[in-house]
Amino acid sequence: MENSTTISMRHSRSEHKAKGWNKIYKLAFREFKNKQLGYSTIAIIAQSCLGSAAAMFLLMGALDMILKMALLFFITIICMAFNGAVLAQLKPLYTFNLLILSVIFSSLVIIAHII
Repeated sequence: MENSTTISMRHSRSEHKAKGWNKIYKLAFREFKNKQLGYSTIAIIAQSCLGSAAAMFLLMGALDMILKMALLFFITIICMAFNGAVLAQLKPLYTFNLLILSVIFSSLVIIAHII
């Protein structure tokens, strides 16, 4: 295929954006991995505060009690999973992914109750 005369196709915008998010993720993970002890300490405080704010907004909301308790359960479990991963000194990849999951889930709950 080296001597092929076909014209290479350009990538679509969605593929370009995916590469951009992937690049940001890799850069953030590399930084987290290099200074894991410091970032884990800060992240525990930050995501715990964000999780507790999400729980507060959730309990102040006007949802059905069963749905409220289910969402509260997931907020608590995801936040505690990250805290446990830091304390158990799991691999940086697992810890970083749990941090991202915790922040995104708590933020979505807060945004859903603000709107």
